[in-house]
Amino acid sequence: MVLVSLTEKAREKVEGFRADVPDPDAQAMWVEVTGIQAGEFTYNMTLKPLAQASSDDAVEDSGGLAVVIPARDVEALRGATIDWSDDLMRGGLTIENPNTPSPAMGAPPPADLSGPVPQRVMQVIDHQINPSIAMHGGSAQLVAVEESTAYVRLGGGCVGCGMATVTLSQGIEVAIKEAVPEISSVVDVTDHASGTNPYYEQAKK
Repeated sequence: MVLVSLTEKAREKVEGFRADVPDPDAQAMWVEVTGIQAGEFTYNMTLKPLAQASSDDAVEDSGGLAVVIPARDVEALRGATIDWSDDLMRGGLTIENPNTPSPAMGAPPPADLSGPVPQRVMQVIDHQINPSIAMHGGSAQLVAVEESTAYVRLGGGCVGCGMATVTLSQGIEVAIKEAVPEISSVVDVTDHASGTNPYYEQAKK
């Protein structure tokens, strides 16, 4: 049984995004749960190398496109369908998910950015990343660091940008992981659906 399915239109759009990144054949579509908002899961859909998937992650083939679901998110995404909307105001990739968060999951604990690792990540963002993406009207902010994962929120021109996923995976994530080896993954928690041209939005029920 397919864990997460893509409509033909969604797969074609993602293939189009993939064709614009370096070494496209090595890239997979990653579908991750980033948190909970208004009683629903929030998601991040990015292009990242398939080689970064661990043996515990779920990897599926969707018409030649590899789709990776991290092991921790398998049950939360089981049976979900990813589609594409052409709506001019709120178009992009959408997720229709039959699963809802358990009340016990609650809200994440307040972020503590005072430790050495978060401080080093913030230095990379302030001195390397923001000066670069500022040329395109964008900005990045560290939201939290939990274990080996850094959670980043994009701002300005990056919100809703169709290339935001590429900026994150090919630029921001690479810079942070090279400078701070304790970080193994970077997750975008931006509400891209509020942007002018969102790459994805949470599906409305």
